[in-house]
Amino acid sequence: MYPIGIVKPMKAELENAGFTSLTTSKEVENFIAKEGTTLVVVNSVCGCAAGTARPGVIASLQFDKTPNNLVTVFAGVDKDATDKAREFMIPFPPSSPSVALFKDGNLVHILERHHIEGRSAEAIATNLVSAYEEYC
Repeated sequence: MYPIGIVKPMKAELENAGFTSLTTSKEVENFIAKEGTTLVVVNSVCGCAAGTARPGVIASLQFDKTPNNLVTVFAGVDKDATDKAREFMIPFPPSSPSVALFKDGNLVHILERHHIEGRSAEAIATNLVSAYEEYC
């Protein structure tokens, strides 16, 4: 588990963009069960989260179609919430960072770490905007 003081600015980056940080499994269940679309970001301390994942996700929200709900869990900090979010992402293996889009409780799009590493924030945003166009 990472000390909360270390991850606070990393959490705040998404919170300041309108994301709700979830810390319990029940909160995750409640958000994913909501009607409409929910974007779940599994946040991380790694360089690809800081360099491309968070900036790409934030940039993807600057267009007309966006998810109804924006939530995040922090791997290595919000254990119960992260574990529950990952249950909803099966059959995909646990990945940090990762970004998943749910529609009416069903997983419809996912970016795993291997889709994020080595890609630009712009490429991540473009990928997500495409998913929003289709599902939001």
